[in-house]
Amino acid sequence: MAHILAIDDDEAMLSLIKNTLKKDGHEVSCISRITDILKNDLPPCDLILLDVMMPDVDGYTFCREIRAYTDCPILFVTAKGLEEDVGFGFSAGADDYIKKPFSILELRARVNAHLRREQREKTRCFSVGRVRFFLSRKEIWVEDQKLSLTKSEYEICLLLAGNRGQIYSREQIFENVFGYDKESDSSAITEHIKNIRKKLAAAGISPIETIWGIGYRWNASKG
Repeated sequence: MAHILAIDDDEAMLSLIKNTLKKDGHEVSCISRITDILKNDLPPCDLILLDVMMPDVDGYTFCREIRAYTDCPILFVTAKGLEEDVGFGFSAGADDYIKKPFSILELRARVNAHLRREQREKTRCFSVGRVRFFLSRKEIWVEDQKLSLTKSEYEICLLLAGNRGQIYSREQIFENVFGYDKESDSSAITEHIKNIRKKLAAAGISPIETIWGIGYRWNASKG
């Protein structure tokens, strides 16, 4: 299953895309306005379907902006299908172009072909605020500074940042990161969080919040 982000100001089109791709087992998040999502707070996704003629910010501009923050496939889905439009879309950083109106079979085929291609070895990344996660290298960078994290610290950051805003108790963090079969207990999470905070603070950010009596969450506005 892949996580797909669909961006289009046509609610009917978003519904069509979501219902179609869900049949292939994909999870589809829909956004109708580009201004609802910040380029440096792009949610982790495996593929983006992006309309060109959007209000406020056009798809070409948004594509160029987010290319520095994600290397997942970006497919334009648009009525602008002239040769010069296609060329401009590719120069903006798109991987493919699906012209409206399109068939359901074409949409599914194009999306699944790009997802299969993504199985090749490459650096995958996503960003939350100033923090960038390089998944295949298991690295975290704050702008141009690489954090020196242990494997456990990296996994905790990935869990919290990948589900930013959600509160996790120490027990939930321990279960997600270590599993039940490890010889440790959830109190170790407190020390991990302390160490992570020191390293993040040294880079000038403090995105991990303590929710007293409950647990921890990642606040992107502080990162």
